[in-house]
Amino acid sequence: MTGLNRTILGALVALIPSFGFSQDLDLNVSGGSDELRSELKAAMSMWSLKDADDATPQSLVAAAQADYARILGALYDGGRFGPTISIRIDGREAADISPFEAPRSIAQIVVDVDPGPRFTFGRAEIGPLAEGTEVPETFREGARAGTRPVQDATRAGIAAWRQDGHAKARLSEQQIFADHPKRELDVTLGLDPGPRLRFGNVEVTGSESVRRTRIREIAGLPQGEVFDPDEIAGAERRLRQTGVFTSVAVSEAETPNADGTLDVAIQVADQKPRRFGFGAEVSTQEGGKISAFWLHRNFFGGAERLRVDGEIAGIGTNENDVDYKLSLTYGRPSTFTRDTEFYLKTGIERLEEPGFKSTQVGLATGLLHRFSDTLSGSLELGYRYTDTEDAFGEREFELLLATLGAVYDTRNDALNPTSGFYIDAQGTPFLGLDDTESGFRLTSDARTYVGFGEGDRFVLAGRAQIGSVWGPSLSETVPDYLFYSGGGGTVRGQPYQSLGVTADNGEFTGGKSFAAVSAELRAMVRDNIGVVGFYDAGFITDESGFAGESDWHGGAGVGLRYITGIGAIRLDVATPTTGDEAGQNFEIYIGIGQAF
Repeated sequence: MTGLNRTILGALVALIPSFGFSQDLDLNVSGGSDELRSELKAAMSMWSLKDADDATPQSLVAAAQADYARILGALYDGGRFGPTISIRIDGREAADISPFEAPRSIAQIVVDVDPGPRFTFGRAEIGPLAEGTEVPETFREGARAGTRPVQDATRAGIAAWRQDGHAKARLSEQQIFADHPKRELDVTLGLDPGPRLRFGNVEVTGSESVRRTRIREIAGLPQGEVFDPDEIAGAERRLRQTGVFTSVAVSEAETPNADGTLDVAIQVADQKPRRFGFGAEVSTQEGGKISAFWLHRNFFGGAERLRVDGEIAGIGTNENDVDYKLSLTYGRPSTFTRDTEFYLKTGIERLEEPGFKSTQVGLATGLLHRFSDTLSGSLELGYRYTDTEDAFGEREFELLLATLGAVYDTRNDALNPTSGFYIDAQGTPFLGLDDTESGFRLTSDARTYVGFGEGDRFVLAGRAQIGSVWGPSLSETVPDYLFYSGGGGTVRGQPYQSLGVTADNGEFTGGKSFAAVSAELRAMVRDNIGVVGFYDAGFITDESGFAGESDWHGGAGVGLRYITGIGAIRLDVATPTTGDEAGQNFEIYIGIGQAF
């Protein structure tokens, strides 16, 4: 048949009306388990195609012909190297059907698989290896054979050489022999580590708004030092964390330079420089809260951030007491070190709380250092002025502050975690000016998450909060340095800031020590709908270091979660279980994100 005739025939075949597949697709696995059958079904493209509205006989034939290799690959992964595979379409072997002879309709497809016996490794050798290479236990003599252990061993060997500076390490040879009588797979892998290289020139492309020198500073690649793949990953992470770029790619040159260096290319794409966002929460006791921010991601052309935040809280409360806050924050990444951010912030805040009223202004500067992907620390120096009215009268406070903080975060998802830990601890020594007393304040917030069930359908979440103030007496402590319990952030179901202490003058005020615990059981009932049951408890004392006596109070309730791309929309209903308010009322909380 000439080429022209084939072209004409192909066009005619395309014009013939096609009828979809509406009958049986059977998979028969000789001596196989249900698990193996499920693995083969997952590997086959016909299973997903057969129910598609646009499936045609031509597409099914093509899928069947491709599934020979897919099934073979799945069996090889499982250590079966002597299989027999047959795919018959209405009695004809799919491999023998020409694409120009696809049937107009298909009644039945039968897939017969004899997986054959499982093989073990007779010989499993790889080398040369870098010092300290950890070859997977699955790649050893006597272990179940399969393509995946071979691939894992190859990756481990190459990765170890790259960690030792051999950036161009590669698999140079492989010998794989299947001994069917012995049911053994003999594998010999040869690695070529290549030369030990150093970082060379760093070329930057893609950005039109951020200075090239700043991009190199933020990336922090150590030119002239021995190659390390972790440095490549770290450079990408630091550039992404600036929030200035929509995409970041750090790649190595294909060929090393003659002087033993390896050039690196950084390609970035600029993000829109400005961003605006808002949030809202409401509870029956605390009222409504709305917040908004405006952000410039690249204020001076060096990935500096300027952010303005505003918040109004207590909207609609019976007392008509409204809190407000306005703050301005400037941040500059990679200052002093590549993993250190410098920031400067100032703000004004008005608080109308049950136990006090205050107006305060502050100015602070600090450094935030990222020690690793999970651990960061901060040091902040600042000044604060507070004009307040509380149980002890009208007073003014002036403080010089030095805050040390650390955050340890291993959560798998900050918006909706199902595993990991989160710990935020801060210690603040403060020096009082004029008549203000000096002291030290400590706070900590620890959270843990354990998922279980298929796909972490259930999550057990726990939280513990503590705080204490040392130094000044209760009456001489800055009012918002004291602690209260009750409300959405501490004990749900209890009225907002309803638990405090009684001062010597008989007035209600905050305490010098605080602790609260919370537990939630979260369950997903649909892909994006979840339900929650929870219990919270807290206490306050009038002494430092949790000394003194206090009554606990608790709250319990249920909640509904609707999972969205920006986090969970939260609805909680809670009632007091202990304390003066036990069983008397209930509170409703609505917000964005999990409760903790």
